Formats: sequence, structure tokens, C-alpha cells
Amino acid sequence: MSNAALGLTMLCLIVVVIMLGFPTAFTLMGLGMVFGFIAFYDPAMPWFDNRIFDLMVQRAFGAMTNETLLSIPLFVLMGYVMERGALVDKMFHSVQLAFRKVPGSLAVTTLIICTFWGIASGLVGAVVVLMGVIALRPMLNAGYDVRLASGVITAGGTLGILIPPSVMIIVYAAVAGQSVVKLYAAAMFPGFFLALLYLIYVIGWAMINPKVAPNLPLEQQRAPISPWVAHVAASYSRRMLPALLRAVVAPARAVRASAAGLRITWVQLVRALFRALVPLWLAIVCLGAAWWYVTIYSQKGEDAGPNTQLSQKAATIAGAGGLQEPPNAGGVQEPPGSGGLQEPAGRDGGGESSQSDGLQAPPGAADEATAPSGPEGLQQMGGGQGEAPKTQAVPEAFYIGFALTVVAMLGLLAWYYLKFDAEQYEILTMLVSSVMPLATLTLVVLGVILFGITTATESAAVGAAGAFLMAFHARTLNFQRIKEAVFLTAKTTSMVCWLFVGSALFSAVFALLGGQRLVEQWVLSMDLTPLQFMLLSQAIIFVLGWPLEWTEIIVIFVPIFLPLLTHFQIDPMLWGVLVFVNLQAAFLSPPVAMSAFYLKGVAPAHVTINQIFAGMMPYMLIVILCMVFMYVWPGLTLWLPKYLYGG
Repeated sequence: MSNAALGLTMLCLIVVVIMLGFPTAFTLMGLGMVFGFIAFYDPAMPWFDNRIFDLMVQRAFGAMTNETLLSIPLFVLMGYVMERGALVDKMFHSVQLAFRKVPGSLAVTTLIICTFWGIASGLVGAVVVLMGVIALRPMLNAGYDVRLASGVITAGGTLGILIPPSVMIIVYAAVAGQSVVKLYAAAMFPGFFLALLYLIYVIGWAMINPKVAPNLPLEQQRAPISPWVAHVAASYSRRMLPALLRAVVAPARAVRASAAGLRITWVQLVRALFRALVPLWLAIVCLGAAWWYVTIYSQKGEDAGPNTQLSQKAATIAGAGGLQEPPNAGGVQEPPGSGGLQEPAGRDGGGESSQSDGLQAPPGAADEATAPSGPEGLQQMGGGQGEAPKTQAVPEAFYIGFALTVVAMLGLLAWYYLKFDAEQYEILTMLVSSVMPLATLTLVVLGVILFGITTATESAAVGAAGAFLMAFHARTLNFQRIKEAVFLTAKTTSMVCWLFVGSALFSAVFALLGGQRLVEQWVLSMDLTPLQFMLLSQAIIFVLGWPLEWTEIIVIFVPIFLPLLTHFQIDPMLWGVLVFVNLQAAFLSPPVAMSAFYLKGVAPAHVTINQIFAGMMPYMLIVILCMVFMYVWPGLTLWLPKYLYGG
């Protein structure tokens, strides 16, 4: 059997063995060892001197020293601490009251919480199980259709693996040699856009067919009003903002309530006024930060163009190939390969020489200059990744857009405060106490990454520390829950890292046998255009998502396509984010559909797995629609990393 035939046999066997239920990581290592031993076999040498053992050590050492993977346990720990800390219960109730007048309010709330909680935790199984416990039974008790209730939980729960910080993005960055920071920026808008499409679908279905999402009874739409809040509203004004303003300026009537058994102090009124102005503070902070960043901070530097200093810093952090290894200064070095790994000798059966079957540069790399040019959205981001980008002045359109945004924001605030009564104040208080801490932590974790202030690993450490502080402040974390979070973190991290070691060994042997070269020759022989290759590769990944999980697709099959991206002049960042969105379908497509089994484990007995599958199917079509938007409008993916880091 020829080397190339051995390589293709490896590829077929790995799919069959994984579908039989064997552990993926050790299956990859086992097949890599067996086929590598055959490839390197020399009857004249002792079997223990086979160079496959050197390759195994080198690949394991490379995974151990890969600093990109260091952020995985910290982000996973952040997610499990917040999940074990039970911080989502109050959040669900407050958000449901805030959206109580929206059609399908419980489903809308579930989707919002799934998205928000997924961003904070980056976990799929934990989010689906948690929301299944909290939201599924209330939706079913309210008369919601089982398909709507199960579909919104399973689809919303998968968003955590797409919207940063995401373990999947980190693994892809390590496999593809891309920048974690740039990939986070590229995945930001597509992730939120997909969540928006989900939201439009849920509200549209509830409006077209109200029977699938009946309105809640009035008693479940009411927020309890504290006696002192009711007293202030009755003493000054039905609208709480002017009532609190007048109470702070002239507190006599409010303070006299102490005689009636209510304890109201001036400090309490000031705090209440500050809390009532939280929407205004948020608008000022967001608009002010955008203005400061675009017109002031990004204009600093000798170049007089925006983003110069920031982009230089980001290019240093996130430049060529993501987080780089520090130089070894007399420390532990990679073990020698006994004179270097050699390609296996040519095999008699296939009549092929192994001279070209080794680890060669991809065929498209040599003739990049003559490669067919594709659509603008498929082209690689220009400029060297390590260069300081050349920027331009702030466009005039920014000032126009900013002015329109300010006007729209003022209109929304005026409309909100006109209806801001005592009940709305209580809802805002619940939102501030339950949502604001998590929102602040999430914004800090993502902001310091995207603006180049810290690396992904340092940001993950900040997030994990913040999760502990939030859980301790809520008094929901004890030693037992901390132990469970740490154990689950170690278990998940071990799985990902061993998977990375196994895939590295498997990919190396597959390339040495000539399997990679054979696949490349087959694809190039079809004379595809960049668009056709894009469609072919994404279709294959979509089909693989039915029997396989995202981890197996990322570490086994994505490396097969990566060398071909150069030939077709496709930006690996755009292609990678398309893969991330595509893999959302892996959680929603039978027969694996892990989200369905996560939900089934906590669902009532009368909810069948077929009902859950039926509820997930429309979301698979929405995923495909999102990918179409990403291709037609590539700026949805590439604009943010280009703006922040140049290129």
C-alpha cells in the first residue's frame, strides 16, 4: 500500500472510530502512532528506535509550551465559577419583567440570557443545562409550544462558543497560527448578528402565531413595589425621576414618612436618584468612550492618523500568528529528533517516492502570485501582520453618524423616563443588582483584549478573578462549589489539551504519508474559483457537524483546508469565522446534537428528543442565512479587526 493510501486510510478510520464512541484524543494519538510506526519502519533498526516516538515527544512538547492554550483553563474556570455560583436566577426574573410586554417574552428573555451568559462563560453544556433548569419549565407552564421552548434554549446556549471569549476560537488560533485577539474582534459582530437573527425569528413566530407563546397572566407581569418607593411616588409625582429629584431637593415630606413606620433617609433618596439615572450614565459612558477613542485616543502619535499607537501595540501583541512563545534563554529546549525527523522511505506497493510526501509547503504557496483572484471579501487582509498600520483621519461620516446616534439615544431616554413609574424603578433596581456586575466584568474582559491592553491569557485571569469576586459578593459560593468548578475546569482543559496533542501527532503523520498533498492535488485539479472552494469547504464542515463535535472538526479537518487558503487568496480570518458560525450547526444537527441531549437531561419526562430536534431545525437555516450575510457583506467580519489593528 502506498503512503498516500495509508494517509487516506487514517482519515477514514478516525471518523469511523470516533463514531463508534472511542475517546477522540487517544484515538488520534493511537492511529498516529500505528501509522507513523508503519511509515518510519526500517527492518534494520530496533523497533524502539522508530522515529515516531521522537515525533510523539516533539508534538506533546509543542502543545505543552503553546502559550495560546494557556488562556483556556482560565476562561473555563471563569465560566464554571459563575455557573456554580448560581448568579443567573435573579437575572432571568429581572430581564423577564423588563421585556414582559414583548411577544413571547419568556422566550425572548431566555435567548437574551443565553447570549449574555454564554459571553460571560464561554460554555455550551453549562448554559444549556442551566437555562433548561431555570427557563424550560416556566415556558411550558405558561403554555409555550415545546418546539419553541426547547429550540430557543438549545440555539441560544450554543452562542457562548461563538461570541468571545470562546474556547473554540482559541483552539482554532492555535491550530491555524492566527492571532487570538484578531479572531476575537472578527467574531464579535457575526456572533451578535446571529443572536439578532434568532431574536427576530422568535418574536416573528410569536406575533404570527400567538398560540405558541401566550401572554403571561397579569400577576406574573407585575413587579413588587417597596413601601417607601410607593410613598415617594404618592408624595411627589407618579413619574419617579422628577419625584426623586424633588425628594432630594426637598426631603421633608419623604422623611416625615418615618412617623408612619417607614424609614427613609436623605442618603437613601440620593442613592435611589443615582440608581434611577443608570440608563443615562450608561448612554453617556458608551457615547463618550466612542468619541474619546475615535477622535482623541486614536489620533495620538506622530502619524497624525487614528489607531497608530493602539495598532502598533496590538500588532506587537497580536501580530504574526497570535501569541508567540517567549525566546528560550537557557531554559528547557525542545528535545532533539535524533538527527531530525526524516520522511519514510518510498513504498514498493505504490511505486511512489516519499521525496514529496513529507512536510512540504502547500502547493498554492509557491504560485501565490499567479493564483486566481477572488471576490474582495475573500482576499487576505493586506500588509504584514507585524507592521504598524498606516491610518487615515477620522471620516466625516463618523461625526454625522455620531450626531444621529446621540439624537436617537436622547429620544429613547426621553421616552423611557416619561413612562418611568414606581414599577419601572423597581425593575431597574433588579436589573442593576443582577445584570450590571456581570455586564461590567464582561465588558472589562473583552475591552482589554480588543483594545490591546492585555493578552488573552491576562484577560482570562482578570475574568476568573472577577467571577470569584462576584460569586463571593452574592454569597452563593462555598468550598464545595469551588471544588466542583476547579474539577470541571481541570477535566475540560485536559480534554482540550490532550486533543490538541493528538491532533498534532495525527496531522504530522498524515502529512508525512502524503495524505495532505493528495487532498490538495485533488482540490486543485477541480480548478475551483475562490467562491466554489469556499462553498465546498464549508459544505464539508457542515456535513461533518452531523456526526462529529466541533473539537474533532477543528483539530482534524480544519488543518486539511488551511494550506489551500493561500492558493485561493482567502483570508484565514474570514474563513475561520465562517467555520465558527458553521459549527453552530454541529450543536443543532442530529444525530449528535449535543445541545439536545444536554437539554433532554434536565427536561420534563413528557418532552421527547424528537420535539427538541424539531425545535432546533429552524435555527440551522438561520445559521446558513447568517453565513450568506457574512459572505455578501465581509465587513461584518473584517471591519472591526481592520479598524483596531490595521491591515
